[in-house]
Amino acid sequence: MSSRARRLRTAASAVLWLLIWELADRLIHNGLLLAGPVRTLQALATQVVRPEFWGIVGSSLGRIAAGFFAAVIGGAILAAIAHRQLWFQDLIAPLVAVVKSIPVVSFIVMLLIWFGGQAFTSWLAFLIVIPLVYTSMLAGLDAIPRGQLERARVFRVPALRQFWYLARPAFLPFLTSACKVGVGMSWRAGIMAEVFATTAGSIGKEMFTAKTFLDTPTLFAWTVVVMLLSVLFERLVLLALDGLARPYGSLLGSRA
Repeated sequence: MSSRARRLRTAASAVLWLLIWELADRLIHNGLLLAGPVRTLQALATQVVRPEFWGIVGSSLGRIAAGFFAAVIGGAILAAIAHRQLWFQDLIAPLVAVVKSIPVVSFIVMLLIWFGGQAFTSWLAFLIVIPLVYTSMLAGLDAIPRGQLERARVFRVPALRQFWYLARPAFLPFLTSACKVGVGMSWRAGIMAEVFATTAGSIGKEMFTAKTFLDTPTLFAWTVVVMLLSVLFERLVLLALDGLARPYGSLLGSRA
């Protein structure tokens, strides 16, 4: 099946589910239980024209993005150290296992006690994503072929060149997979944190307010905003990783 046919089938499926959603809203006919796509779009239009809308969106986006990128950088650094130093890998293995096993809601409560305020959303996104990036990056670095490493040493290839032409192609597929999962996890955890903390000027606070006043269309509208932001953020991250994955020259350059 051609890619164009698949896109058409996907679009048709999306339209079908939107129709089912709208039909369910009309059949239930209870604004507290369900808001169909029409009422959700109306509520979304009402929110978009608010003067503070983009400030709210930017505030939540900034906090979650800061936590996510800090986790990617931190996880990559820890993985690089663990790849070179086995004792360090053994040292942090229990810590990584503990962080991966703690429920998100426990993190939220603990971070609220420790930090509170605006910063804890970023901390939560960081703690949720960093174990995923660390384990994926470490697996990628461990996948570098030994023969290529020996060849690089024989030809005295500089460390930076070894990283670019050996490590980069090895770990990027693993990092890409981690980021695909990590983006969604960071957004779900970050918005959940904002709802729990009712962080001022945040999407989570708006969702909590809509819940308090039983304003289901507005709650659905902000949910759509979160979905769109998550998808857009993921596309931008993957676009950057695709650019980083492009081949640039060869390991030995003119000596190859």
